[in-house]
Amino acid sequence: MNDFQKELILNLRKFCQNSIDPLMEHDDSDGKFRMDIYRGLGEFGVTGITLPEMYGGAGLSYLEYSLILEEIAKTSVPYAVTLSVSGMVQSILNEFGNEDQKQKYLFELTSGQEIGAFALSESHAGSDAANLKTTAKKVEGGYLLNGTKMWITSGGIAKTYIVMARTGGEGPKGVSAFIVRDGSQGFSYGKAEKKMGWKTSPTRELVFENCFIPDENRLLEEGQGLKVAFGGLDKGRVAIGAIAVGCSQRALDEAIKYSLTRQQFKQAIFDFQGLQFMLSDMATETEASRLLVHSAAASIDNGSPNSKLCSMAKLKATDTAMSVTTDAVQVLGGVGYTSEYPVERFMRDAKVLQIVEGTNQIQRVVIARHLKREYESHA
Repeated sequence: MNDFQKELILNLRKFCQNSIDPLMEHDDSDGKFRMDIYRGLGEFGVTGITLPEMYGGAGLSYLEYSLILEEIAKTSVPYAVTLSVSGMVQSILNEFGNEDQKQKYLFELTSGQEIGAFALSESHAGSDAANLKTTAKKVEGGYLLNGTKMWITSGGIAKTYIVMARTGGEGPKGVSAFIVRDGSQGFSYGKAEKKMGWKTSPTRELVFENCFIPDENRLLEEGQGLKVAFGGLDKGRVAIGAIAVGCSQRALDEAIKYSLTRQQFKQAIFDFQGLQFMLSDMATETEASRLLVHSAAASIDNGSPNSKLCSMAKLKATDTAMSVTTDAVQVLGGVGYTSEYPVERFMRDAKVLQIVEGTNQIQRVVIARHLKREYESHA
């Protein structure tokens, strides 16, 4: 890291350790999200990192964004995820929105005063996004939105939603993208999901019943919804990868600190070779994941996102997070399985990182497609 990045991360670390970490055990137990914490991140200047300054952003790189998400995830994976999903909404609006849409919605998001959410998945259309059933019927002056969206991160606390709905026939060309605001008539929230992890990040069903969306809230032309949805995937996968690295690093830190102080048979358990091998593998895998995430982020910063690399970064980092957090619980033994130490929380939070932004099975499909094209082109 350069001097600017080191200072930024050092100050962010102090903020997270003072303002977030002390509350996490209690808030995880209660499933409580604190908007004041998110707005505090906004005041710190990290809720619009990659957006241009002309829209209230910081105009920084995706590499710096990755460093920031990793640092926040060391104290709270859910707050890092909230920031990353809202950041993806900002990226979509900046890339595909017209100037009026940018002026209307971006400033509240980049400042951290409001949160954005992304609504693509449905009960029967998760990985198979082109099969979504929510409809947007054209009427005078706009559209009537009907259907439901499932598993929406920040559902109920977000104010601006990017919603994909079917305006045409079956398949990907029948899908369009819309900006929907909290409080719109006909827009309500279904059940809040009871989850294994990410308990401080609300996940809710969105319900649309003849919800009127004006024409000016459509992104791009009809039929270009999946272009909008998939346009943010590479960036979203790098963001989740960075969060996974932070999750792994915190679990590793806790495991090493504990093993250096825990005595068994008149010596620190760190000195047992079996444990040293485990911790060495955990550290190596975490660092390898970090380097892969940074390489993928650099491809975005260079203006030529490498989709294969972005999928590899998400796949490697999130699988590593699951493995490292599981091993951290093992290192701590009985207390690792209790909420007295944070490793059990990070283990629970790690699991869904393998599922969101395209499951890791989907990442392998994406990587394989790239490999096939690359090798066939050289045949």
